[in-house]
Amino acid sequence: MTEVRFYKEADDELLQFAVIISRAQNKYVFCKHRSRDTWECPGGHREAGENILDTAKRELYEETGALEFTITPVCVYSVTAPDNLNNGEESFGMLFFAQITRFEADLHSEIEEIVLMEDLPENWTYSHIQPQLLQEAKKRGYL
Repeated sequence: MTEVRFYKEADDELLQFAVIISRAQNKYVFCKHRSRDTWECPGGHREAGENILDTAKRELYEETGALEFTITPVCVYSVTAPDNLNNGEESFGMLFFAQITRFEADLHSEIEEIVLMEDLPENWTYSHIQPQLLQEAKKRGYL
């Protein structure tokens, strides 16, 4: 069973991931990885020595082609799942909100497609995690 928790803060060295709930033209921005048929929020792993905000900015650009945007931290989240990278142990990430105003014409990563949607997708990549992240952002007034 996957458990998602939310925190006001956590030690910086615990933050392994950044997920960015994104909006453009009053719609949600979702991306589809080349090897999957599902939708997800932009995000990814933090690189060694990288600031978590820089992770979020890099992943947002790599996965959506966002060139101009504002980005704000929402909260720390954690995931505990039997199949996660920490062998079932709690892993931590930072949730961000971004308002994108300009995209690059072409994608240059493993992402095959981005879409702007008025509603949330039914076919999620991380169906036990990302809908909860959006719900928390909404609860905190970001959506």
